[in-house]
Amino acid sequence: MSTNKRKLLNSYHVVFLAQSSMFGTGILTLPQRLSSLGYSEAFFPLLLGIIASLTLWPMIWIMSKYPNENLFRINELLLGKWIGKSMNMLFIFQFTLFLAAIISNYMQLIQTTALPEQSTTIPVLLLILLLIYIVNGGIKSVARFCMMAFFLTIPLLYFLRWAIEKGDVSHIFPLFNYNLKEMVEAIRKGYLSILGYELILFYYPYILNQKKAFKHALLGVWISIILCLITTFVSVMYYSEWQLKNVEFTVLQLFKAGELTFIERIDIIGMTMWVFLVLSTMAAYLWSAKKGLDSIRSKKNKLHIYIIAAVVFLIIILPYSHEIREKLFEVSYYAGYLLIVWPIFLSIVHLLRKKKVQQ
Repeated sequence: MSTNKRKLLNSYHVVFLAQSSMFGTGILTLPQRLSSLGYSEAFFPLLLGIIASLTLWPMIWIMSKYPNENLFRINELLLGKWIGKSMNMLFIFQFTLFLAAIISNYMQLIQTTALPEQSTTIPVLLLILLLIYIVNGGIKSVARFCMMAFFLTIPLLYFLRWAIEKGDVSHIFPLFNYNLKEMVEAIRKGYLSILGYELILFYYPYILNQKKAFKHALLGVWISIILCLITTFVSVMYYSEWQLKNVEFTVLQLFKAGELTFIERIDIIGMTMWVFLVLSTMAAYLWSAKKGLDSIRSKKNKLHIYIIAAVVFLIIILPYSHEIREKLFEVSYYAGYLLIVWPIFLSIVHLLRKKKVQQ
């Protein structure tokens, strides 16, 4: 296939791939993850956004040196076949666990709000089938779904108006009454809520205007950061410090403040619409994992999508303890942090190899 035929993504696709891949279930628990800061968490997403912007630049830089290759191929080129493939397997494993964690969190949300006594096996299966359908269309199909998900769910912001009216605006003024340890804990936990923008390392070769990829991806990142900022603002206004620490899925609970005579449970509407955001995030991760399996086997095959989806389904439904499951998901989170800093390491390797060749 020629490189021209591979260029499928325009600027809008890049913006919404970067934005939607960050906006899964993590935002639902962001205020709780930042609760070690107390009311000072209101402005904290801005710091997360700055960190994301700084780490995005080395990703784009290393990709610009290999414009027609994804990260899986670059690993093999810079680190050798065996080390490169080993790292690729680690990232595929991380994506698979991360997909299982996203689905598990969403199913937990459904059980706690709408189906407390029902099995989630059928909903999980249906969600995975929808996911396969989206990813089978390729990266452009995923990007289009991300755009649709954004415009379908952005009206949910309207339902926050009652929480704003009932909240106390004085809470949002930062007190800076936290220490360094609490700040580091907030960054460690809170940053999990904005992971996803790093997937540009895998769809970069498909971007039409690669020279402006950083600008477009950065725009997508900051759309998500602004939405996170609105979320923490409203949560800090509406909740007490104790509630910020102890109320699970704090964002969805904000919808319960709504008062419409013709709708009894606004939070159910929010939970139902949120499936679009969950699917858009998962689709980007499943597509990336599929590309990784393609690189391991040196063969493109749509069957790889079904293999990864089947493994995700088994991870979710197998009867093992809650503690083991949480440990597995925690491993995927830390591997996600590795992917954030990995391009910096590859950039150093690239520069050293270039210098050695020149010498």
